[in-house]
Amino acid sequence: MDPHEWPEDVWRGKVGAVRAGRSLLPQRWPGGARCAVALSFDSDHETNELRDGGNSVARLSWGEFGARRGIPRIRQVLDGHGAKATFFVPAVAALLHPDEQRALAQDGHEIGLHGWIHELNTTLDAATERDLMMRAADTLERVSGQRPVGMRTPSWDYSPTTLSIAREMGLLYDSSLFSDDDPYEILQDGQATGLVELPVEWLRDDAVYFMMNRFGAQRPYTPPADVLDIFLREFEGAYSESGLFLLTMHPHVIGYRSRIFILEQLLERIVAKGDCWIATHAEIAAYCAEQAGLREGAS
Repeated sequence: MDPHEWPEDVWRGKVGAVRAGRSLLPQRWPGGARCAVALSFDSDHETNELRDGGNSVARLSWGEFGARRGIPRIRQVLDGHGAKATFFVPAVAALLHPDEQRALAQDGHEIGLHGWIHELNTTLDAATERDLMMRAADTLERVSGQRPVGMRTPSWDYSPTTLSIAREMGLLYDSSLFSDDDPYEILQDGQATGLVELPVEWLRDDAVYFMMNRFGAQRPYTPPADVLDIFLREFEGAYSESGLFLLTMHPHVIGYRSRIFILEQLLERIVAKGDCWIATHAEIAAYCAEQAGLREGAS
């Protein structure tokens, strides 16, 4: 049956399966901050190519650049401003670069779930998706010493069973959906889940401006200064609304000499405000949950 032939209960069911519930934007941020800032880095490294078969040595080396040069440059900028961030790491990337994950966790950064090998959830059956998510969580805990409390699905690909698996795992938050600028509670089939969504947006993702496909027609390229301008405008909008500014970056994208200044100058603007709370996704989700009465003892 083609979509135009669906009866109403089918299309309503698809739309209603996972929706945005009540806003979890708190009345005030910790310490009287005007705005919350969540910086995240999807440390895909070699898994982008491994997911597609691992046949291109050149693309594997591009992923290695993210670990070899991107991460050190990112850490230098973060350290210079005393900023903590969240690193979403596929389990295979963590196994390939275990010292990286341990060092980040020891420095107070968060390690979050990002699949097993950057798989696409919508291509998997439910049992396989569940197995990979469970194995990934166990692997990240073993490698980093930090049990993940939140997830970002690889490529923001969310299957009909992803939310149920996240709930079974007892996760605090997800950061893969798009329904708002600010935190909200996820609904499943119209029912509150207690799961915090820290929403993402392609506008606030470095990859869409710089990625290319050597063998295809994909050549989107925006000058780095223009990308900084977009990110700054998004931040200023969140600041004016006392909301959440969440940014997604990738070590193999932002970590180049000609691009790392974007993170540096963005943080300079944020810190100069003097009243922004820069925190990990877990810290922000826990605070929102606590203020909304979703979780006891959240800090």
